[in-house]
Amino acid sequence: MITRRLSLLLAVLLTAGCSDLPVQETESLDRQEEFQYETEQFADIRILRYQVPGFDQLELQQKELLYYLYEAALSGRDIIWDQNYRHNLLIRKTLENIVRTYSGERNGEQWNHFLTYVKRVWFSNGVHHHYSNLKFTPEFTQDYFVELIENSSPEGFPLKDTNSGLETVDQLVDFVTPILFDPQVAPKKVNLDASIDQVETSAVNFYGPGVKQKDVEAYYASKTSPDPSRPLAFGLNSQVVQVGGGIQERVWKVGGMYSPAIEEIVRWLEKAVTVAENSAQKAALEKLIEYYRTGDLEVWDEYNVLWVQDTESFIDVINGFIEVYNDPLGLKGSYESVVFFRDEEATARIDALGRNAQWFEENSPIMDQHKKKNVQGISARVITVVAEAGDASPSTPIGINLPNSNWIRAEYGSKSVNLGNIVYAYDESSKQSGVLEEFAYSEEEIARSREYGTLAGHLHTDMHEVIGHASGHLEPGIGVPSETLKSYASTLEEARADLVALYYQLDEKLVEIGVMPSLEVGKAEYDGYIRNGLMIQLARLNPGETLESAHMRARHLISKWAYEQGKADGVIEKKTRDGQTYFVINDYQRLRELFGQLLREIQRIKSTGDYEAGRNLVETYGVQVDPDLHEEVLTRYRKLNRAPYAGFINPVLTPVTDENGRITDVRIEYPDDFLEQMLYYGEKYSILPVVN
Repeated sequence: MITRRLSLLLAVLLTAGCSDLPVQETESLDRQEEFQYETEQFADIRILRYQVPGFDQLELQQKELLYYLYEAALSGRDIIWDQNYRHNLLIRKTLENIVRTYSGERNGEQWNHFLTYVKRVWFSNGVHHHYSNLKFTPEFTQDYFVELIENSSPEGFPLKDTNSGLETVDQLVDFVTPILFDPQVAPKKVNLDASIDQVETSAVNFYGPGVKQKDVEAYYASKTSPDPSRPLAFGLNSQVVQVGGGIQERVWKVGGMYSPAIEEIVRWLEKAVTVAENSAQKAALEKLIEYYRTGDLEVWDEYNVLWVQDTESFIDVINGFIEVYNDPLGLKGSYESVVFFRDEEATARIDALGRNAQWFEENSPIMDQHKKKNVQGISARVITVVAEAGDASPSTPIGINLPNSNWIRAEYGSKSVNLGNIVYAYDESSKQSGVLEEFAYSEEEIARSREYGTLAGHLHTDMHEVIGHASGHLEPGIGVPSETLKSYASTLEEARADLVALYYQLDEKLVEIGVMPSLEVGKAEYDGYIRNGLMIQLARLNPGETLESAHMRARHLISKWAYEQGKADGVIEKKTRDGQTYFVINDYQRLRELFGQLLREIQRIKSTGDYEAGRNLVETYGVQVDPDLHEEVLTRYRKLNRAPYAGFINPVLTPVTDENGRITDVRIEYPDDFLEQMLYYGEKYSILPVVN
């Protein structure tokens, strides 16, 4: 599972009609005196960059392997766009052509609003916000949109020679305009409201027109795994469509849905096999290729077993249809890829947690029958990211624990990674943000956070991934959480992993094993978590919005539950000073006990498949926000002039070849313009046809 818990937390004028690949404005790392981590800010987004220290010192074979995995990752970029909404590719290509070829004035309020809208769409891989799931509302007018299209090159629009069914510019305008401007058309990417048909009311393209939630649930309930003790992830790699009087799956594989992009992924993976570091890595990559060719979920499990068991390879990759957050039913995996290598020096902290995983499990406050008797093979590392794609980019995780299959975790273990250079970039960009000073109540809190906050955040992420997601087990006969807990499964899982981290961050065991100097680190994390869960993260919502993201719901659920349960004893006190609200922890040990109680209950809910208890917990504490407090947070955050979300421009890898076409080196460069990178990706990695 992935945690997206961020640290506290150019418009380019292209020549009209230009058809050349956009030039990447880059600067090599060794030529920079001071690396610029933050490049621009628009709407609620900050655009950052990250460095890849150590890349130039790698051996040629390692660089070549990373390059092939990088190309494989980006070859699947179109898939996430189509998964997020079935008209996203048409819209993206329309917007890209306007940016490239519009011949009118490229300045003024309307143009600036248009450019901001385009960049928001690029950032979210579609027309819906990457966190709130709500469709963006353009600030430019419909008349201006028509003007933009009419004054752009018609040859660049997805017409005639595509499968869009649109033949003229007028037809394009008529089709696209309501998608962008009508608030009733596809208003929400993922609808988690359990009182309605979540499939029909979600814009994600995992389910075709006319498909009903009850039919999908009945379809997958009828499926049985060859070995019930090793349940397959039914539905993970397919779209469900209505055919005649029933429904069927369109599998994402070579020869199936998304075949052109998957064929390219496979082509680059096959190149990667030729330069694999060892036999274990080679076997895993070959199995991944087999999975992409067949779409067989048993092969997917076989691949994950091989991948988990390969703990020696220096270079690694995550590639596939993995996380299910974008599916209201928690079945369908979004395409993503992360390419990385180990940061040997920084791994000691996270590795110590992995080596003590059995101790943490045995001393957990959860019921004995829900504890793993033998925590298997947790591989914990700090990694250096080289490239990200799909659902992992531009908005990236900072920690990853995979695979998601419970039986593979139980029998073979898991891999847990902290994205070291990504976290570092976030930290560097967050210095002097003013958020801490605005929302912390006392100088003591501020001083503690300044001294220990960074380490506290790293430890929370590490424990969330290493011992959080890897802990606990299901009772015999209980199905996978996506079946038993349905739309609440992801929120409850993220809350469970957070609670494991929180419970142990005030435990002397962490001091004993040398990963933190004192319990002051844990107190710093408790302060920050409550501030964020009850207040700071609300800056990401517009007035009237509820919490939709599984991670945001989890943080609010934990913080609000602990506040309410400890209110009588004043464990967390709500204070007001100069008309501003603060939440102050008065009893850290008692708060730890409350975290333990909630962890015990959420683990029980997951282990027993108690849907009603899970639904009640999330709906009561994790969804609604106090409107008055929300407005106050927005007002206070607004004066900081700091966008609450952030994401990244990726490095560019370029092979250097000799006269025979053999790679002699791979150069890494760091673009500093988000718009140019998006146009570059749109030109080079636009593989899937537009299908309406």
